Amino acid sequence: MQEVADGLGWSRAKVSRVETAQIRPHHGDVADLLDLYGVSSPERDALVTLAREIRRRGWWTAYLDVFSGSYVALEDEASCIRTWHPQLIHGLLQTADYARAVIRAGRVGIDDSEVDRRVAARMVRQALLTRDGAPGLHMILDEAVIRRWVGGRDVMKAQLDALAYHAGRPNITIQITPYAIGEHPGLDGRFTLLSYPDPADPDIAYIEGTMGDVYIESAEEVGAHKLRFERISALAMSPEDSVKLITKVAQE
Repeated sequence: MQEVADGLGWSRAKVSRVETAQIRPHHGDVADLLDLYGVSSPERDALVTLAREIRRRGWWTAYLDVFSGSYVALEDEASCIRTWHPQLIHGLLQTADYARAVIRAGRVGIDDSEVDRRVAARMVRQALLTRDGAPGLHMILDEAVIRRWVGGRDVMKAQLDALAYHAGRPNITIQITPYAIGEHPGLDGRFTLLSYPDPADPDIAYIEGTMGDVYIESAEEVGAHKLRFERISALAMSPEDSVKLITKVAQE
């Protein structure tokens, strides 16, 4: 066991948990193990693919036409989600009408049935935040997000009311970066940090993009994103003042 731990740079505890099936390894971990043991293709490729598919078999498998990549599976296993969004409210806290407006705006020519399916998938995904053992969610939004009337005034007012409500839940923290702070470390765009209950599982930084998503596992690069998030949070309004601003904008 120690030789495996040394060869992969893992702790003995992680090796033990993988070997005894106490945790489901990431497909990257499986690939590393197979390389260490000298397993070659096609067996190697088949086992890595199997590991990838096993991690995807959850509620989201009913929506594989909606969710691309492995983000939703990774999100579903996280114990802490930290996310910075300068343009839109994160999908985990979107109302159905807000989500519908965002989906229609972002997908030119989409038909009603596909919109409905994508909205339904997003609403099912949100159950993550109310289940037993729900993860903590720390969401930072730019002030522009709450002042952009997505879907029209009534839709946005309902969305802001929902945000204020969610902010009162014990596992959710919402902050707003006001216009007045000027330049800050979040101007490059949105990103999400995922942390896991098992310390043997590394944190992941996720960057969503229209041309493809990026998953970062390098400790150094993830650490840089954590520092960015901390600095954005320090510049943002307090959670209490953020809720006051959200409520004020909803009443304007």
